[in-house]
Amino acid sequence: MSASARPDARRNAGPYLYGRESEAIVRVLEGGQYGHTDITEAFERRIADFLGVSDAVAVASGTAALHTALLAAGIGPGREVIVPSMTFCATVQAILAVGATPRFVDIDLATLCVSDQLVMDAVTDKTAAVMPVLFGGRPVDLSAIQEQLDERGIVVIEDAAHAFGSRHDTRRVGANEAVLTCFSFGPIKNLTCGQGGMVIPRTPAEADTIRRTRLLGVVQSQGERANTTSYRVDGFGLRYQLSALNAAIGLVQLDGFRAAEDTRRLLWQTYRDALAPLDGVTLIDVDVDHVVPHLCQVRVSHRAGVFANLRSRDIGVGVHYPPNHTQPAFAAWHRSLPATEQAGGEILSLPFHQHLTDTDIDRVVTSLDQALKSVGGS
Repeated sequence: MSASARPDARRNAGPYLYGRESEAIVRVLEGGQYGHTDITEAFERRIADFLGVSDAVAVASGTAALHTALLAAGIGPGREVIVPSMTFCATVQAILAVGATPRFVDIDLATLCVSDQLVMDAVTDKTAAVMPVLFGGRPVDLSAIQEQLDERGIVVIEDAAHAFGSRHDTRRVGANEAVLTCFSFGPIKNLTCGQGGMVIPRTPAEADTIRRTRLLGVVQSQGERANTTSYRVDGFGLRYQLSALNAAIGLVQLDGFRAAEDTRRLLWQTYRDALAPLDGVTLIDVDVDHVVPHLCQVRVSHRAGVFANLRSRDIGVGVHYPPNHTQPAFAAWHRSLPATEQAGGEILSLPFHQHLTDTDIDRVVTSLDQALKSVGGS
């Protein structure tokens, strides 16, 4: 990527390419098979090996991962899914897609994540699943209540769209056999396929269900695969396959991921140190020793004014995310969530991607300091 095209402080986020993605795509194009192929399956195996799990099922997007995981867990109409309001709307839309009802839950202001106590306080007789969101890449530990959830038949389905590569203790996110984990490999994720997702199933039966669902409910035996005119439709399905083109990008990205981990941690630590002297700024902690950071976020007063001031300085700040329980589409499930509402008015996402330099970060922090003084003094 040329210096002039390099996404810097003007961009909130951007994909990082390692230089071999184009070659990998050309090989797929020359092979003439662009859908689900052995390249997709090689990507699944590599992800499973990286995480230290027995299986991984590739799908078309992070949203498709959440949708198929809910289906595999048997979640449907008349049941509730506990979910934080502080997440991208795709999390909620996946719940609605299976006919279930979102039950919004509040967050810990320090982490923007749910806690075990907040989850248990929200459990009802209709609760079928809990969907913790690993915000910014931070793992959510529900081990203290896992036995209670199991006794009630409540499934934990992690929305780990931000958390590929992060660790809980010594295990990678996704390696907890008690939960279904869903990853996103969208354009600006820590590892990108251009577009894609992955489900880490708990059981072979869940893996089979997701594989069948992602291919329109089609089941093929080994012999039938050689005869493309023969197949059997076993049940409901969707076209959620991950294409070989996307998988080829993911394989190259995975080769470079260990360097990406180090880079993203160092960038976050550089921000942390630079932000420390600023008054009126609260950095959202991500436990950088265990997390591969996806975002660098702060909470500030007068957020709207600070946001506008920084944009006028050509600083690519963003807001992740407007709380879902305040959205018109989800008004029927509105609850009072004080911490979420406070965070929703204060959070500011600073530019964070692997193209950033120390000079870029210094410029962002200096501009933020100036914006705070300008808006606070007006």
